[in-house]
Amino acid sequence: MRHIIALRPDWRYTKITKKIIKYQEDRAMDKFVKGFIVMSVVYLGLAAVLGIVMLGNPNVLALKFVHSHLNMLGWVSMMIFGVGYHILPRFMGRPLYSNKVAETQFYLANLSLISMLVFYTLNIYNPNDIFWMITVASGVVQALTIFLFVYNMLMTLLTKAEPPH
Repeated sequence: MRHIIALRPDWRYTKITKKIIKYQEDRAMDKFVKGFIVMSVVYLGLAAVLGIVMLGNPNVLALKFVHSHLNMLGWVSMMIFGVGYHILPRFMGRPLYSNKVAETQFYLANLSLISMLVFYTLNIYNPNDIFWMITVASGVVQALTIFLFVYNMLMTLLTKAEPPH
């Protein structure tokens, strides 16, 4: 679309085209936002499959913790993070306080959730202090990622907006 500007030197056309491009860029999803939403849907699918397996095999009921955390931290929280990061700053008419914090949160939240659920499962079927400690450490990191979201959102929503230059 940018090449159209160079083809037509009409000032009004160029100005309108630049506004359209700016509008589209402002509305485009950041990579981490899309990542949160995509992973949310993946976790929903995994939780649904695990739920069906649990219904069909009572021996797998020991994984209720995994099922519930796939749903709550995986599907629900990741969707809230993604939608929140995309929509709330726009409602306030300002940019997100820190994309870097949000990107860091994305990677840490997903790694810690997967790690927590994998090592919890390993500990169920082969109890081991190391598995349990990794599960707990992953849970702590998961909580820290929630606080990263809280911090980033509060800084976005409650701090004074910088005046336009």
